[in-house]
Amino acid sequence: PPHPRHSQTHKPLTMGNAVSLPFKLAKTTLSFYGGFFHYLWGRGRRSPYFLGSQSTFPYLRPSDSDDEETSLFKKHARIHLYCLASAFYLWDKPHYRKGSYRDDLRDNLRNVAVPGTGVPLSVFVRNKLLALGYVLTANPAVCLVASLHNWVKSRFSASVSGEYATRLLAPDDWFSYWRLNCRVAGLHALLNDVPPGYDMENKWTFLVEGEKRGVPVSPYLKHPGIVVKHRNEEGGMGIFFYKNATDGGDWIVQERIYNSDWVSSLLPPNPPLSTFRVITQSRASIDVEAPPKKGDVTALSCVFRAGRKGASTDHDSILFDVDVKTGKIMGGTTNAHWYRLGLSQTLPGTCPWRSVHGYTHHPDGNIPVTGNTVPDIRGMLELVETSHLKLCPDVPFVGWDVVLSADPKLPVCLLEVNLSCNFFRGSFDRGVYLDFINDALVKLQAQRLTADAGGKVFRQKE
Repeated sequence: PPHPRHSQTHKPLTMGNAVSLPFKLAKTTLSFYGGFFHYLWGRGRRSPYFLGSQSTFPYLRPSDSDDEETSLFKKHARIHLYCLASAFYLWDKPHYRKGSYRDDLRDNLRNVAVPGTGVPLSVFVRNKLLALGYVLTANPAVCLVASLHNWVKSRFSASVSGEYATRLLAPDDWFSYWRLNCRVAGLHALLNDVPPGYDMENKWTFLVEGEKRGVPVSPYLKHPGIVVKHRNEEGGMGIFFYKNATDGGDWIVQERIYNSDWVSSLLPPNPPLSTFRVITQSRASIDVEAPPKKGDVTALSCVFRAGRKGASTDHDSILFDVDVKTGKIMGGTTNAHWYRLGLSQTLPGTCPWRSVHGYTHHPDGNIPVTGNTVPDIRGMLELVETSHLKLCPDVPFVGWDVVLSADPKLPVCLLEVNLSCNFFRGSFDRGVYLDFINDALVKLQAQRLTADAGGKVFRQKE
């Protein structure tokens, strides 16, 4: 089986390595195809999801001789291939927030492109056959090009075969982790008949239920509605009426929240509200019938989204990783190169293919950010862990937007949640994360086999 990338880096390209490279690439590619089809149509689709030496997965079986990194790589690869194949099982079935998983894919990928291509990925999920073709052909090709690019960027010291194995079998980029979280959430919601916790992704439900259950959500106004007028328009123009959600309308009306003094000290003038994205996972979601208990929820990662000067929201930001143990802010990066669309992005030098955590200062003003420490990081993490337990313990992953505000009456509050969340390039304990998904897949595969045996018809939740 392919080895993890760390064991094959920094080896000069000798004649022997060059001769063996095509065979290593071919072996990795065959492992990908074999593993994918094993879970799509093969024995893995019809059998329980066994762990360890009992696994039916024939390509990356655990061995007593595996070191910790190799063991983690094999586990990640099995999870990735199972969940990738599961996307086609989910394809036309109801999704917890859309008519089908396909619809959710189209919406979420319409502004995302593999860097340097400019083509929105939604193009490739127009139908199931096209998506399958992309997975089987374009995906390995992109992984190979990325591996060669990495080799060149490393001045020919990185391992092409090792990078290719990582990209294809156990991808560790932000996009792949995001899609993995989405597939787990999609499977979990479908096979558990959409537990109540999934309602929290509705911004209004989140605010109302949060307030009821003692979670510090962002304040909202309770007037029946508001009128907004342009100061110079006349003749009935420039006037807008908004009916508040509190009175059955579609709009949530809130006063603007401002960054705390500490957060503002890390930002340029005229920044947006800049939040901390914290990801939590809940072991209580594995068995939704069992009562949740303290300790079921774990905070995995934290990222400070330092908004850009003049931006409306922190979607335009530098993403600074935060050490969840110490609260120390580490290097910053961006994933904006994944959102560059249009054929012009294919021109050399137009769109970077990769980004690293190279920012130490905010670029809008050269403000030092790295090295600062988030005040009371433990309190922030305990808040989201407790909130996950109170609001949606029956949901596997939650992405929390946490605000450190200037309001002394509410210095910390939660804006909203995302249940098909991404890590925004934050670091996390892969072992804890993958162990949880492994355990969740054991249960989910058992539920899927039960649904198959009973001929269950899945219907959209009202």
